[in-house]
Amino acid sequence: MQCPKCHKMNLKVIDSRSAEDNHSIRRRRECLDCGHRFTTFERIEYRPLLVIKRDGNRQEFSREKLLRGLVRSCEKRPVALEQLERLVSDIELELRESGQNEVSSTDIGELVMDRLPEIDEVAYIRYASVYRRFEDPAVFLKEIERLKKRQMNE
Repeated sequence: MQCPKCHKMNLKVIDSRSAEDNHSIRRRRECLDCGHRFTTFERIEYRPLLVIKRDGNRQEFSREKLLRGLVRSCEKRPVALEQLERLVSDIELELRESGQNEVSSTDIGELVMDRLPEIDEVAYIRYASVYRRFEDPAVFLKEIERLKKRQMNE
């Protein structure tokens, strides 16, 4: 690592702590040559996690893509972005801790479907309608009945 100001490599770490996302380390550094102070964030480098799509294609897991889908399903709902970011982080962590290099998009969808009703039931129905490809109102009603049964069992 080099100083962003003078480009020398004579640095020392002043402070080190876990970043707010709990998935990276925030370090305050100081250049011993010019005295410039700056912050760096270190993130654990994971092996690529591939998602096997319904059509058999593979693509790298994208937390941003998952978050966009959740934000879309929570549109105009009282759900904080932090809740959705935490959900995405929890799902990504579970997938990475499984030790698998490839995971099906269906598995990811099921993880979302298991957790989303705890955040917002309307968002759950919206997400389910896209994920399960609802094609008629009867399917919507079945999903709402499943949600009601789940609530009664809790």
